[in-house]
Amino acid sequence: MKRIADIISKNIAIVVLLSAIVALFFPSLFAFIRPSYINILLGIVMFGMGLTLNLSDFKVVFSRPKDVIVGCAAQFTIMPLVAILLVKVFGLSDDLAIGVVLVGCCPGGTASNVIAYLAKGDLALSVGMTGVSTLLAPVLTPVLMYLVAGSMIDVDVWNMFLSIVQVVILPIAIGFLVKHYFASATERIVVYLPMTSTIVIAAIVASIVAANSSKLMSSSAVVMVVVALHNICGLLLGYLIGKLLRLDHSKRVSVSIEVGMQNSGLASSLAATHFAMLPMATIPGALFSVWHNISGAVAAAIYRKVKEQ
Repeated sequence: MKRIADIISKNIAIVVLLSAIVALFFPSLFAFIRPSYINILLGIVMFGMGLTLNLSDFKVVFSRPKDVIVGCAAQFTIMPLVAILLVKVFGLSDDLAIGVVLVGCCPGGTASNVIAYLAKGDLALSVGMTGVSTLLAPVLTPVLMYLVAGSMIDVDVWNMFLSIVQVVILPIAIGFLVKHYFASATERIVVYLPMTSTIVIAAIVASIVAANSSKLMSSSAVVMVVVALHNICGLLLGYLIGKLLRLDHSKRVSVSIEVGMQNSGLASSLAATHFAMLPMATIPGALFSVWHNISGAVAAAIYRKVKEQ
């Protein structure tokens, strides 16, 4: 079982991509995963993240605050600004535009830590940045959405804040407490968490793609280009910021990956909850979930090769 779990978690890009392709061409297979389940599924992923956290993971915040501040500041400025630029350049419709901007305003994704490890980046910095950006998300994500997308649609900052607390912060806190009080039981299941997260993320993506398969068939090319450019710009600009601030290579790699890889599941969840009148707003988050796992694996191979030279 552990062997199967390891194979699935190591091939997250393939699993998520296959689920998206099957959902696109055979949407009825995933009709049982209703859009209302997205929040629950995301909560499961966040609960798993909480089970893996230790207080020592936040040690980097106090020992190297500059690095964490640089990384989080880059993430919450670069990605929203690139999102709104791409939306304007490609002239996306309001529903797709809101989805792209939501991705840009979200914190770092949990997969970024795995990619940072594979890329031989600064893993402690990556974990610290993910933790801090996630804790900041209930405030920064709604505020950024209001500032960047407020002219396109009404943004309920308070309700969005409550949503992020419910589907992200609360499950993480519960997972952290479960690990603290039931350490021995948690240790036995932690090995299966990456596999569980992979399957759940694939289910979220499949649900969103299946619900919008017909519309995706007609607009997927442009949206995919925007999603890919958004991610690639984040990776490149994140590395460039690290270089300009004279961080060493491993830190630049972590900042690059953390900036480029977003919690796109959260973006889809928020879109489904707060912008239900714009059904296509969930699509950019789903596509980003597929793409950033593929690009992340490629980036990790490139960064690892650079370090070895």
